Amino acid sequence: MPLPGVLRIRAMSESSGRIGLVQGVLAYGLWGIVAAYWKLLAHVSPVELIAHRAVWGLGAFATIVFVAGQWRPFVAALREPKLVAVMALSGALLAVNWGVFVWATTTGHLLDASLGYFINPLVSIALGMVVLRERLRRLQWIAIALAAIGVGLLTWRAGRVPWIALVLASTFGLYGLVRKTARVDALVGSTIETLLMAPVAGIYLAVIGGGVFPTASASTITLLIGTGVVTAVPLVLFTSAARRLPLSTVGFLQYLAPTGQFLLAVLAFGEPLARDRLFAFGWIWLGLVVFSIDLVRQRGAAGAASRRMAR
Repeated sequence: MPLPGVLRIRAMSESSGRIGLVQGVLAYGLWGIVAAYWKLLAHVSPVELIAHRAVWGLGAFATIVFVAGQWRPFVAALREPKLVAVMALSGALLAVNWGVFVWATTTGHLLDASLGYFINPLVSIALGMVVLRERLRRLQWIAIALAAIGVGLLTWRAGRVPWIALVLASTFGLYGLVRKTARVDALVGSTIETLLMAPVAGIYLAVIGGGVFPTASASTITLLIGTGVVTAVPLVLFTSAARRLPLSTVGFLQYLAPTGQFLLAVLAFGEPLARDRLFAFGWIWLGLVVFSIDLVRQRGAAGAASRRMAR
C-alpha cells in the first residue's frame, strides 16, 4: 500500500501535469491563431511589424522577468559574452522566422506557413542527426522520408520549391538547435534575444520616421503596442508547460499551432486548397503520425524501464 507521503507527491505531480497541459494547449493554441492578429495589421509592412514586435516585446519580456523574479539571472547572463553571442545568433534566426511568417500571413500564403510548422519537428530530428550525431530510430527515418515525399510532390505540382515552408521550418529548427546548446533559462534567453533585436528595430523605426505609427489610428497603435504581449504571453505559457509535461506530450501539442494556421487559411481567409496540394499535405501528415507513434513507443519503453528500476 502506498505511503501517505507518496500519495501526496503523486497528487501534486498529477495536479502539476493538468496545469501544464492547460498551459501547453493555450500556448500552442495562441500560436495557431496569431495569424489572425497579423492579418489585422496587413496595411503595415512586414519589416515594420517585426521592428515593432521587437521594441514592444522587449517591454513585455522585461516586465515578466521582473515579476517572475528573474532579474538577477538575466543580468548574470548578460555578463557572459559567449552566451550573448549565441543569443544574437538565435535572435537573428528568430527575426527571419518572424518576418517570413508575418509576410506569408499578410499576403495570403498562410497555408505555406502552416506547412513549414508541420514539417518543423521532422527538420529538428534531421538536424539532431546531422549536427548532434543523434541516431535515428527506424520510425523516425520513415517519418522523414514520408515528409520528403510530400515536399517533393508540392515542388513538382507547383513547379517551384515551397520556399516559405522550408525557410520557416529550417529557421525554427535551427533556432531550437541553437537554444538547446545555450545554457540559459527560456525566459531569460528570450529576453536577451529581444534586447539584442530592439536597438536595430528602434534605429529602423527612427530612420523611416516611425512608419505608420505617428499618423495611425488608435486601433492600429493599440495593435502595434500589443505585438509585445502577443509575442511574450505564449512563450511564458509554453516555458511553464515544458517544465511540467513530458517531452512526448509537448511533441504532440506542437501540432496544434500549424493545425490552427491551416484551418484559418482555408476556412477564414479563403486560401485555395487544391486536391493535389491536399494529397501532398497528406504525406506530411502521415509522416507526423509515424513520428507520433514513435514518441508513444519511446515513452512507454522509458516508463517500463523506470518502473523496473523502482522495484
